[in-house]
Amino acid sequence: MSAGNAFLARKQRELGVALNEVQQKAVLQTEGPLLLLASPGSGKTTTIIMRIGHLIEGKGVDPSRIKAVTFSRASASDMKERFKRFFPNLPPVDFSTIHSLAFEVMRIYLHRKGLPFQIIEGDVDPEEQEQEPDQGDPGAEHLPLHKKIILRRLFQTINGENITDDQMDELTTYISYIKNKMIPGERWNAVKTDVKQAERILREYEAFKRSSRPKLLVDYDDMLTIANEALEREKGLLRSYQQKYDYVLTDESQDTSVVQHAIIEKLVKGHGNLCVVADDDQSIYSWRGAEPSYLLQFKRVYPKAVTLLMEQNYRSTKDIVSVANQFIKRNKDRYNKNMFTRNPAGKPIRVRSLAHFADQTKYLVREIQKVETLTEVAVLYRNNSSSIPLMNEFDRAGIPFYMKDADNRFFSHWVVEDILNFMRMTYTDRRPELLEKIYAKFNGYITKQQMAAVKAFHTNESVFDTLLDRVQLNEYQIKPLKASQETFRQMRGMPPRPAIRVIRERLGYEKALEKMCERLGFRKEYLLGILNTLEEIADTLQTMEEFASRLKYLESVLKTAKSRKGQNAVTFSTFHSAKGLEFEQVYMIDLVEGIIPSAEDLKTGSPERGASLIEEATRLFYVGMTRAKQHLELLTYKERDTEKTTASRFVTAVMTILNPPKPPATFERKPAAASSGRGYKQSPGQMGERWNSAVPEAFNPNAITNQKELAPGLEVKHRVFGRGTIVRVNRERIHIRFEKTEKALSIATCLEKRLLEPV
Repeated sequence: MSAGNAFLARKQRELGVALNEVQQKAVLQTEGPLLLLASPGSGKTTTIIMRIGHLIEGKGVDPSRIKAVTFSRASASDMKERFKRFFPNLPPVDFSTIHSLAFEVMRIYLHRKGLPFQIIEGDVDPEEQEQEPDQGDPGAEHLPLHKKIILRRLFQTINGENITDDQMDELTTYISYIKNKMIPGERWNAVKTDVKQAERILREYEAFKRSSRPKLLVDYDDMLTIANEALEREKGLLRSYQQKYDYVLTDESQDTSVVQHAIIEKLVKGHGNLCVVADDDQSIYSWRGAEPSYLLQFKRVYPKAVTLLMEQNYRSTKDIVSVANQFIKRNKDRYNKNMFTRNPAGKPIRVRSLAHFADQTKYLVREIQKVETLTEVAVLYRNNSSSIPLMNEFDRAGIPFYMKDADNRFFSHWVVEDILNFMRMTYTDRRPELLEKIYAKFNGYITKQQMAAVKAFHTNESVFDTLLDRVQLNEYQIKPLKASQETFRQMRGMPPRPAIRVIRERLGYEKALEKMCERLGFRKEYLLGILNTLEEIADTLQTMEEFASRLKYLESVLKTAKSRKGQNAVTFSTFHSAKGLEFEQVYMIDLVEGIIPSAEDLKTGSPERGASLIEEATRLFYVGMTRAKQHLELLTYKERDTEKTTASRFVTAVMTILNPPKPPATFERKPAAASSGRGYKQSPGQMGERWNSAVPEAFNPNAITNQKELAPGLEVKHRVFGRGTIVRVNRERIHIRFEKTEKALSIATCLEKRLLEPV
C-alpha cells in the first residue's frame, strides 16, 4: 500500500471519513497545478483539509510552508476549525483571506519605502476617525479620513447634491470593479455606472489619497493593487514570498478577481504547486470584479495542470440534484460537469404560483408554523428589500427569524422619510420646514423661489394659504395647490394604507419619482418596491401614528435579528449570502421577471464585463436551489399592487424540466387494404389507424449515444416516459421497465434522438 493510500485508510479509521475516488485523487495529487472543480455539496472543504493533512503527515511538508487562501474570513475561520478537528496534534497551517495576505505584503513594501499609511475603510465609526484639513474639498474645513465620508464629500462638491445610500453602494462597487479588474485610467470611462460624474469622483478620490499628507490613505481595494505592484517591482520581496511557501491552495476561486489571481500567480511561479478549488457554476460576483473566465482559461496559464471534477453531491435528494444539474446547463460558458447523487429520491421540487404578492408571506407563515426545528428552514431572495415584508409578517405571527443580511437602510431611505413627511402634513400644514422637504414631490408645481418666499413670511397659517395669498403664483398653479390642500385635509385621520395610496396617486408622488428616476438615474422598480413594502406594513393598521410606531419597532427588530444566529429561528438571506450554507427546507421567493432576472441582467455586459449578465443570474438561481437538502419550493405570483407580473423564466425552465412537454402527436394511417376490384374505397371505420408520438430531436449533452453504455440494471431517464430501469438489451431493441409499464424501444432511435440519459 502506498503512503498516500495508507494515509487515507488511517484517517478513515480515525475520523470515519471515506473519500470517493475523485476526492482521493485530489488529496493525493500534490505536485504541480491542480484545478479542482467542486459541485455544490460535494465535500469540498473535507477534501481540502485532507489534502493539506496528507501534505504534512504523508509527505512530511512543514505546515508553515503551506498557504491556504480563501475568499472570506468566515471561510478561513471554518477551515482553521476543521483542520484543528481533523488533525489536533499538528501545528497550525496559514489559513487567511486574500486581503489579509495582501495587507501583509503591502505593509512590508511601504515600510521599506518609508511610507506610513492609514487604512480608511472598515467598521470604525467614520466620525471617530482622525481628521485633517481637507485638501480635496475647499468647501469643508475638515474631512474625516474614511472612504465613504471622503466619497460623500467629493460627490457633493462635484454634483452639488447629497449622495444617497444606493448611489454610494453603486459608486463603491464601480471603484472596486475598476481596481479588481486592473482597468487602466484611460479606460475608466468604458465602465458603465448610473452615478453622475463617477469617473471624475474616482480621479479626485485617488488624488486625495496620495496628496501631500503625512500618511498614504489606503482602502481595501488599494491593499490588493499595492500588494500586486509590490511583488511586480520588488524582486527581493517576491523571492522571499516564493521561498516562504512551497504549496499554495486557493478556495472559492470563482470569486477571485484579476488582481487577486495576479498575486497568486506570482507566488507560485517558481514551484507551480497551486491547487485552485472552485465551481464556475457558482460564480456570482462579477459585479465586484470576480473573474470566472480565469477558470475556463486555467490550462492556458498552466498547460500541465490536472483538472478533476467533484460531481457527486452529498447534500441534496436525487430530485433536487437532477433538476439543478439540468437547469445550470442553460449556461454555455462553463465546464461540462454533471452533478449527481447517490442519495435517495425525495419530494419533487414544488413550484407554487400565488395570486398576489402579499399571499407569499402569508403562505410562508402558514407552512413554517408547522415546523419545529426552524434552524433547518431558509427563505431566500434576490434583493434585501424582500426581507422587510417577511420580517413584518413573521413578527406578527410570532415566528423567530435570523436575518443574515440585516440592512437597516430601508428604514432610513428618503422614500420612507418622504411618506412620513406627507403624513405629518395631514396633522398640520403650518410647518414650512415640512413643506420644504416634499414640495417638489407632489403636484403643486411649487418652485424653489416660491418655497423660499413661504419660509420668509414666518406666519402661523397654512403653508397653502401663504402660497395662495402672499406669494406670486402662475395661473396654472392655483387650482392644483387648492386641490392638494384639500387632499391633505381629507387625509387627516385616514388609515395609513389608503393614505399611502392617496399620496402615490392623487398627490402625484409616484409620477414625481418617475421623473426623478429619468433625471437622476434611480431605479424606478426599486423605489416603487419601497412604496409597495410600506403598504404591506401599513396593512391592518388603523392610524398613521401606529404606522410610524410600527416602522420604528421593525427597525429595532431588524437590528436584533442578526443576533439570533444559532438559535431556533428561520434564516432569511439573499441568494448571494446563502452560498456555502445548507438547509433541510428552502423557499425561494419573489421569483418574477424584473427581480430575477432583473432588467439589468437581460442587457449584454459592458465592454469590460464581456459575457451577458443573464448567465450570472442563472448561476445565482442555481446557488439558491442547491442550498436545499430535502425540500425545495419556488414561489412566484401573478400580481403586485394591481400590476400584472410574469413568473421568472427560471421558474418556467424548472417546470419544463419537471414536466417535459409531451411531444406533438401525428396521425398516421396504415396503407389501405388492397382493392377487391369492386371499385369502392375502404371506409374510415375499416381503416387501420394508429397514433405515433413523433419525438422531436433535441440536444441533450448527458444523453447516451453509445450502445455499449446500455446494460441491464442501469437506471435511465427517457425524455418522454421518465425514469426507468433497463431490463434487457438485444440487437435492435431495449426493454425498459418504467413506473407503470415495460416498453420495448428501438435502440437506434433512442441513440439518434438522444432520448436516454443515465440517472
